[in-house]
Amino acid sequence: MSSDATAGPTLVVALKSVDLRPDVDALTGAVTTDRRWAGLSDADEAALETALGLAEQWAGTVVAASAGPSDVDAVLRQALAAGVARAVRVDLPADAPSTSVARALGDVVTDLGATWVLCGAHSLDRGSGSVPAFLAHHLSAAQALGLVSVEAEGDSAPPAAVVTRRLDQARRERLRLVAPAVLSVEGSVARLRRASLAAALRSESADIEAVSPSLTTAPGAATAPTTRRAYRP
Repeated sequence: MSSDATAGPTLVVALKSVDLRPDVDALTGAVTTDRRWAGLSDADEAALETALGLAEQWAGTVVAASAGPSDVDAVLRQALAAGVARAVRVDLPADAPSTSVARALGDVVTDLGATWVLCGAHSLDRGSGSVPAFLAHHLSAAQALGLVSVEAEGDSAPPAAVVTRRLDQARRERLRLVAPAVLSVEGSVARLRRASLAAALRSESADIEAVSPSLTTAPGAATAPTTRRAYRP
């Protein structure tokens, strides 16, 4: 699977299925989830809409990818209804660690020949926001996180994006990025377009490509030791 050099870039939007109505015990704080209420967080919807908007301006293609059990097919079908060209699911346990999820999605990105990856800034469950960082590391790509604005830069070649990052103390940082890059956006960046009835019906019977993770991606696989050091801004 590779992108056509004569066409626009391939963009991958990494999506996560989360419970939008978790039940929290007021006494113990225990969280109970129900897959019937699974869907996309505001940040993931913003990432999907941003990827579709960039692809329209760059004449590119968007592929939706998610790691998890077959339950994640529901959010992939939502992405197909919104306009992505393909949907790929990597079969992993729902509680797979962020490192395994990032490696699995990174392998999909590499196989597709994609150069841009869009993610939500953080999920509603664990909310660590670590997958985009691990993904950028795995792909040796630039990462821009905490984005509150993403714009395509005119007719530049190769395609470039001008983004605005949220910083501490109400500050902002503007960056110009070229591929390969991983962009993690906040939920306020964009509102997902409403799918037409015809597109929604087509997505129900559309094919979702299921792939198996590599041996080094599977949870429990041996990983290299991590070196920790003091934070340096």
